[in-house]
Amino acid sequence: MEETMTFTIETEEAGQRVDAFLANACEDFSRSAIQKWIGSGLVQVDCKPVKANYKLRAGDFLKMTVPENKEVEIMPENIPLDILYEDDDLIVVNKPKGMVVHPAAGHTSGTLVNALMYHCGDSLSGINGELRPGIVHRIDKDTSGVLMVAKNDKTHRALAEQLAVHSITRKYRAIVMNGFSEEKGTVDAPIGRNSLDRKKMAVTPKHSRHAVTHWRVLEKFGQLNLIEAQLETGRTHQIRVHMAYIGHPLLGDTVYGAKKQPFQTEGQVLHAMVLGFIHPTSGEYMEFEAPLPAYFAALLERLRSMHH
Repeated sequence: MEETMTFTIETEEAGQRVDAFLANACEDFSRSAIQKWIGSGLVQVDCKPVKANYKLRAGDFLKMTVPENKEVEIMPENIPLDILYEDDDLIVVNKPKGMVVHPAAGHTSGTLVNALMYHCGDSLSGINGELRPGIVHRIDKDTSGVLMVAKNDKTHRALAEQLAVHSITRKYRAIVMNGFSEEKGTVDAPIGRNSLDRKKMAVTPKHSRHAVTHWRVLEKFGQLNLIEAQLETGRTHQIRVHMAYIGHPLLGDTVYGAKKQPFQTEGQVLHAMVLGFIHPTSGEYMEFEAPLPAYFAALLERLRSMHH
């Protein structure tokens, strides 16, 4: 099933190349894939195909047709899963730290998708592109915690719509650096790709998307703090970027924080603890909680003993 995406260009988005705009607006597709589609005439402005270097103008009506995905061989793998809930429509898992959510080109094994394909057989929705069946949202490799996966396209669309209107509850636990003067706050700052490093995200007014994170301090340990962060939007690396932006990078995050860290952790200390959504079939609100992983709980005990 091919998918059509449309955008009306706002004044502040004018002047961007169409390929750059689309690569930023559609995090699920690479710039090279988008350029290929532009070359095939699948991207139109006001119903006419454009070239990749076309500069957008305010008021342009942009339409991109995403071609039907081709089957890519992703092998099911018997990797144990921590399943919090499962029915005919969806599955909720507690993803361990260190596990990649979905395969990428040249990296097609050991991921959550491989494990799910083994577990679910053929009952995963493929709506989100060939390499990530069923994946409606994702969490970073080194972030642990609760993740929902759709088993069919109807559920996938319903959950994706809830994500789009920010009605899904997503609460995280994190340990962050530096002392706080306030107990809670909100970061409302747009996130886009870092212009100097495509692998990093940044708070930037250019080529960015609206991003809001609510945070509150739960426990203080001198220069380290346990916080809860609640996502209103779900941009790539959002909590990591937003907390670093306000001067509180996550412990263990060498991408957005210091290269030298006070404790040895495999990447950022971040856990997706609570996920709540309306079940697409029953219409009931459901909420799931993934307990803190052992390393996170042990680190908290160590900090408590050092500071009490």
